[in-house]
Amino acid sequence: MKDYMYKDNCDMFPIAMAYVPWQQFKGISDNLEEAYDTGTVFPELDKPFTGRRCCNR
Repeated sequence: MKDYMYKDNCDMFPIAMAYVPWQQFKGISDNLEEAYDTGTVFPELDKPFTGRRCCNR
């Protein structure tokens, strides 16, 4: 079995860069039971995975 672990010095590689967009606070959900089901009380963070791109086509 081939070993794919990188054994050289990793200090020469840059640290990963994160992109975190600004979020607008719009309030919390009125229906707390639905918020519990979705996993967040913030409606703008409720982004269910649909297995497709995030465009309206």
